[in-house]
Amino acid sequence: MKLLLDEDLDPRIRHEFANHDARTVKYMGWLGEKNGELLKLARDQFDVFVTCDQSIPYQQNLKKDDVAILIFRAKTNSLKSLQPLIPQALKNLKYIRRGEIVFIDETESQ
Repeated sequence: MKLLLDEDLDPRIRHEFANHDARTVKYMGWLGEKNGELLKLARDQFDVFVTCDQSIPYQQNLKKDDVAILIFRAKTNSLKSLQPLIPQALKNLKYIRRGEIVFIDETESQ
């Protein structure tokens, strides 16, 4: 699965998605793009947009053909805070579909 990792994530997190093609917004040359434009860019090249941005569901009008969004909910967006959530994220990647938003919450990972 092709994953686009938002700029709010530590880029080292891509190594946690070893069985997936995970690329960062920076690697793609899309730093500074607004969420709406970023999701349009991601739609044609990626399956899932991974972020910590809690506001995306309220800012964007997603359609069925849009990219799926996986949103981490943690105390911080540091690698250390997100690593315990990775098993839950990987599990959800098996089932997520375009246009869906899935929250990965630290309370569900304990």
